[in-house]
Amino acid sequence: MIKKYRVLLLLFISISTIISLLYIFIPQEFQSLDNRIRDFYFTIRGPQKSSENIVIVDIDEKSIKELGQWPWERDKFAQILNNLTQHKAGIIGLDIVFSEADKTSPIIFAKRFGLDTTNIQNNDLILAQAIEHSPSILGYQFDFDINNLKEAPQIPAIFIEKNKKQEFLPLAKGVLSNLAIIQESGYSSGYMNNIPDETGMIRSVPLMIKYDDVIYPSLAFEMYRIAMNSSKVTLKYSAAGVETVILDKQIIRTDRFARLHINFRGPFKSYKYISAVDIYNNKVDTKDIQGKFILIGTSAHGLMDLRSTPMDSVVAGVEIHANVIDNLLNGDMLFKPAVEEIINIITIIGIVFLVIFIYSRLSLLILFFIYPLSIFGLLSINYYFLFSKYIILNSIFPLFTMFISLIAIVSVKYLFEFRQKEIIKNSFAKKVSKQVMNDLLSHAEETDLSAKEMETTIYFSDIRNFTSISETLKSPTRITEFLNFYMNTMVRTIEKNQGTIDKFIGDAIMAYWNAPLEVENHADKAVMSALYQIQQRNTLNQTMNKKFGFDLDYGIGINTGKVVVGEIGSKGRSDYTIIGDAVNLASRLEGLCKPYKVRLVISEFTKSQLTQKYVIQILDIVRVKGKVEPVKIYEVLSLGEASNAKIVELKIYNKARQLYLKADFKEALKIFEKLYDSYGKYLYDLYIQRCKHLIDIKIVNFDGVFEFTTK
Repeated sequence: MIKKYRVLLLLFISISTIISLLYIFIPQEFQSLDNRIRDFYFTIRGPQKSSENIVIVDIDEKSIKELGQWPWERDKFAQILNNLTQHKAGIIGLDIVFSEADKTSPIIFAKRFGLDTTNIQNNDLILAQAIEHSPSILGYQFDFDINNLKEAPQIPAIFIEKNKKQEFLPLAKGVLSNLAIIQESGYSSGYMNNIPDETGMIRSVPLMIKYDDVIYPSLAFEMYRIAMNSSKVTLKYSAAGVETVILDKQIIRTDRFARLHINFRGPFKSYKYISAVDIYNNKVDTKDIQGKFILIGTSAHGLMDLRSTPMDSVVAGVEIHANVIDNLLNGDMLFKPAVEEIINIITIIGIVFLVIFIYSRLSLLILFFIYPLSIFGLLSINYYFLFSKYIILNSIFPLFTMFISLIAIVSVKYLFEFRQKEIIKNSFAKKVSKQVMNDLLSHAEETDLSAKEMETTIYFSDIRNFTSISETLKSPTRITEFLNFYMNTMVRTIEKNQGTIDKFIGDAIMAYWNAPLEVENHADKAVMSALYQIQQRNTLNQTMNKKFGFDLDYGIGINTGKVVVGEIGSKGRSDYTIIGDAVNLASRLEGLCKPYKVRLVISEFTKSQLTQKYVIQILDIVRVKGKVEPVKIYEVLSLGEASNAKIVELKIYNKARQLYLKADFKEALKIFEKLYDSYGKYLYDLYIQRCKHLIDIKIVNFDGVFEFTTK
């Protein structure tokens, strides 16, 4: 008992110290995971009511269709500003940069042909005059990669830094500003930069950026400052960075880099959108415009101003500015407290103490009920602070601490409460399949786990378009549910035919036959497993459509050859698996399903060992990436005898291939074209294109081998 408590005390000290040091010195390594958990909180919370004082004038598909491709003539845009001013817009923010002259302006053509420009229309001047007589705030863009040393717009405000000892604001290297005639007509400007994090998602925005040792405000912040009639902004620093941003007497909560963490209101179009063409045609109610914050931007896909947020994968960039203004108006922006590090370290130590000294007293059965409740409680506390107090607390480190502590406790319980035989049994279960584990336990004395050479049949399968499927499902829970359903179906077929599952590689499955136990006719069993899986695809897709809303397709590659099989790895960590050139070839064969648009590809080595009757069609002679020697590859169409029609088709196809291999491409082309006209199979069209290409380039020394340079 004394020894056990010494172990627990050592665990408490070790885990608390290690995780606390990890938190202090490498927090960025875990920031992405922490952000994803916070995104989940937003999903649980759902949309919130957005401010009715913020309206987005949208350069949408409808506007582009009626007013022409963007950029429009500047006089059209000027008309939009004039109409907004007429309807008494409170303040207008332009999420647009007019960096070049309007090339459609009549004055451009007049100058080009040397005409008198006295009474010629200047679209840029028209827009400048509209801006001058409207409550417009111009937008511009900072560059963080290229030094262009251009002058940034002047801001009619004072920015004061107090107690500053080092720089924490983002530093820009260049600026993309508006045309001089346009820039000079505006009262003020704000940069439009919305900087995504390492995952490409917008979660926070810098309220201020420094350029050429001068502080500049964002478009949203500048609109808010002017609306509040404030002329002074104070940045108060502590040793850790920016402590607060003060606008007159209002305290704006940011992080140490003066970034505002956005309390997003909802998904795309959480704010009122008005089509720009409706403003242009003056088809708008004054009450929708009067006295409001107006942001002009675009949601059109072709204009590429789309962003990802925790609430939606595709949001118009202009809506980010709207969320920031909304947060500033309501004072409910999220923030990290100055003592964040102390709070999180205390939380880490408290969790370790709870798990090590309290949970260790519980039985494993009770522990596995309590642990999920503890996780739920921890997430609930963070959720409460995030949306009730607007405080961002770290989620991933407390969860990581609880997970590591639980593993430690379970390990101690195994060490002190379970027999050595159970430890060994579970150790084997982690390394091999259930079938192999049972054999090892039943024949422990006879079984040799050391690496040895054996002939095996290797199987690889992979889901087609898995990236698109993941994007469709979105939720990690749904993706996991989908993969589990698919894997269970595939694995049952493999195990039924005496195959051993080696590993799951994302959405791919690797299996093998004839190791560690010998399996009679292992090549047949592998091919029959694959054929059954292909045959069951329609039945599987009926369920897939009901559960997930889409059809599923997959490719399978099978090869037979010598491999090294056994317990492979380091002294402390190993795995029972197979390695060798035959494994690599099987993996490449699965990849060849895509270019040939088939579902099952086998090698000549597997074909030579088949004992059952199959309908088989040769696909090609290929040299896959990483191999010098070419290999014949085949498609297995079905089990059993071929129909008379299929026999005729294959006979014609084989004749065409013989001509192709003899480099008689013109004659082969004629036959392949007839085959394609009759059967419409992609393989025949593939050979048609090859023959045409080989005829065009007048190839010499043709050996019939097609070489793949990619996996």
